[in-house]
Amino acid sequence: MNITCNSYFSGGGVFDAGLIQGGLTLQNSYEIDAAACKVQQENLGNHVKQCDITTKLVADDSAHVMAFTYPCTKYSTAGDIHGVRTGDELFLHAFRHMAIARPDIFIVENVMGMRKFPVVMEAMTSLPDYFVKAFCPLQAADVLPQQRKRIILIGSRNQFNWQPPAVSSRKSLADIIETNPRVTLPKAIRQRMKGKYRDLPIISDPVKGDIAPTCVAHYAKDKSTRLLADSRFPMGVRPYSVREYARLQGIPESFSFDSVNDTDAYKIIGNGVPTVWGEWLGREIQRYYTANQRTQLKAA
Repeated sequence: MNITCNSYFSGGGVFDAGLIQGGLTLQNSYEIDAAACKVQQENLGNHVKQCDITTKLVADDSAHVMAFTYPCTKYSTAGDIHGVRTGDELFLHAFRHMAIARPDIFIVENVMGMRKFPVVMEAMTSLPDYFVKAFCPLQAADVLPQQRKRIILIGSRNQFNWQPPAVSSRKSLADIIETNPRVTLPKAIRQRMKGKYRDLPIISDPVKGDIAPTCVAHYAKDKSTRLLADSRFPMGVRPYSVREYARLQGIPESFSFDSVNDTDAYKIIGNGVPTVWGEWLGREIQRYYTANQRTQLKAA
């Protein structure tokens, strides 16, 4: 069966790449950022459409699966610091598309802080005629050397025993290190290491079995805050390269960021949903359709 999927707020296609690896056919992918669209087109094809979801009509934009990874800024605890933790309204546009298109399956991914907004959670878990399974928290550290906790909701027309990602094998931080990393060393690294900032850097050492902190979208501006222990560099530390950052998100080696600068690449990677989670969901969705086909045959 050819299982089609539409992806919304899709960024650079980090999550979409996993859905494709998991066996789904990406029909349409919607994203507003031009650089992110460029990366998608470079890696995944011409199904990406640059547009503003808040003004896009649903029309006949139907697919078996609809995946929504709307921005998390207004749900994160960091939003409290900047006074922007409001819940935002983007979830309403995701809900609008879900409610009108009525796909067989919908996927919603966001930070754990989304649970703090009852209106958002009610909309995403109480749509009539859907059975919703919440994976919360889903921990990237089960399969990747990165601390990243998220909530993923799966809504389906039929009840199903959705299974979490396998945790039998996890990559180590040492596994993602490049032999000759291409990195820049901002002056802020030395200043932060010497205590001239309020906070010391988070230094992860692959030799000690550490894992990296959460990949953030603004890493290009804050490289001194998250460092990798590496004796080949001054003061024994350095930032993560773009490719290493991509590996922390489970992005395949074939996925290229050559069409954008490093600042955009870090942003796209940090905003992305781990590719391995997309692959897991794609395979679970295939299992769902196989099980339901068998049920229908038995009923007949």
